[in-house]
Formats: sequence, C-alpha cells, structure tokens
Amino acid sequence: MSSVLYDNPGPRAKRRNVLYTAGFLAVLAVLAWWVLSALSDKGQLDADKWSPFVTDVRVWTTYLLPGLVETLKAAALSILIALPLGALLGIGRLSDHRWVRVPVGAVVEFFRAIPVLLLMMFASAVYAQFTSVSSDFRPLYAVVTGLVLYNASVIAEVVRAGVLSLPRGQGDAAVALGMRKGQTMRYVLLPQAVTVMLPALVSQLVVIVKDTALGGALLGFPELLSQNRQITANYGANTIATFTVIALIFIALNFALTTLAGRLERRLRQGRKTASVTESAVTKTGKTPAEAVSEA
Repeated sequence: MSSVLYDNPGPRAKRRNVLYTAGFLAVLAVLAWWVLSALSDKGQLDADKWSPFVTDVRVWTTYLLPGLVETLKAAALSILIALPLGALLGIGRLSDHRWVRVPVGAVVEFFRAIPVLLLMMFASAVYAQFTSVSSDFRPLYAVVTGLVLYNASVIAEVVRAGVLSLPRGQGDAAVALGMRKGQTMRYVLLPQAVTVMLPALVSQLVVIVKDTALGGALLGFPELLSQNRQITANYGANTIATFTVIALIFIALNFALTTLAGRLERRLRQGRKTASVTESAVTKTGKTPAEAVSEA
C-alpha cells in the first residue's frame, strides 16, 4: 500500500535498499572494530578499568547513586515548575488581549533565544549577589532556574502550536454553545491538544533531564555526569568506562520516561476514541451513555 508521500519500492528499489543496508552495516562494523581496537591499544578495555562497577559497591553508593538522585531532583523540580508555567505562557500567547499577548510573547522569545547554560550562570551570579541562598544549595537553585526559564518558553510554543493545530470548528462550536474563551480553552481545546503536544513535550522533558549535566560542568552541581571526576580520581584512569556506565544510566532513565509517556499517550487516545464511540452511539440510538459504552 502506498500513500501520497511514499510509494512502495519495486523489485529493483528493494534490491538497492538491501545493498545500502548491507553496506551501512559493514561500514558500521568496521568503525566499531576500529574504535574497540583503539581502546584496547590504550588499555581502556582492561578488566581493572571496568571491574569497580561490578565488584565495588562503593562506586554506586558513594558516587553514581547520589549523583543520580541530584539529577532526578533537579529534573523533577524543573519539570514541575516549567510545565504549568509553560502552559500559562502558551495560553497567554493565544490571548485576544494585546496587552497580554505582546508582553508574554516578548518574554517567551527572550528566554527561548538565550542558551540554557548562560541562564544557569546568570542565575548563579544573581543568587550569589542578591540573595542569602547558601552556597551548598546555590548550584541546585541556579540549575533549576535556568532550566525552568528556558524550557517553560519552549513548552509555551509547544502549547500554542498544539492548540492552533486543532480544527477551528472546535472553538467555534464551544462559542456557539455560549462558553467563554477561558472555558473553551480549559474544557475543549487543551484536553484535545494534549495528545497532539505529548510527543514534543516528552522530547522536552528528556532535554531537561540531560541538561542538568550543564550545571555539573561549570557550577559544581553534583549531578550524575560530574561524578566522573571523583570516580576516575579514586579508581584510576577509567574515564571511558565511567562515561559508558553514566551514559547507560542516562539512556535507561530517558527510556523509562519515554515509555511512561507512550503509555499515557495511548491511554489518552483510547479515552478519546471511547468517548467518540459513546457520543456517536448515544446520538444514533438514543440510549444512555452507560448502555452505549457497554455495547461499544
């Protein structure tokens, strides 16, 4: 079956695709062999470089797990603040009132244009100069502030695009029923836009988790990636092994996040499908919603 944008390949195209795939895999295998050979020549594949992560529990309890906790703490705080703030900014950009829409748009464009690392460094300087925040907590505050300001602005654009992607008739129908703009946004547009926005929102949440590492690079925030320095200092020059283990932890963490979001998206879509079937059945048969759902 073909679509408007894609035609099923014919016999010759299929053969070419097989050749391209085989060639790519061959190149990938050669590249992997070259990298592993280079690591082996440098002694980075020796057992003593990797054994601490298996034989010494202190690597995990002293460095990796505490770093992971700090990463999760910063990411969770940033997500909990950035999501509602971004939603409010996105709704503000859709306001019919110019005195709301223009300032909100300026704020969103301003913080969206500044690198998140610069926001973290600026926030750290502000906390140091104008607040009494302890130096022990200042890196966490700066990281969360930078992540919230940047990602709330990005989420605002995601919300605005998600709402604008809905058919115009959705809002017109709500207005025809006598609903105010706020009611239309809260009860009609946003619930439908959530499913559309969810993939982009999940991608942004993954970005938040990864960007916590920026705080460890320059602000001294003891997140997961920054533990590399302590591990290599105490267990020898096993930098490659440490980076590999930390990368696998980040991969597992983000995979769990995307899997959870995927399940949520499927449930939302299933809920909308069930509601649509129920409404259609009630309209056609005149039965109660409970009877329509049981038959559907």
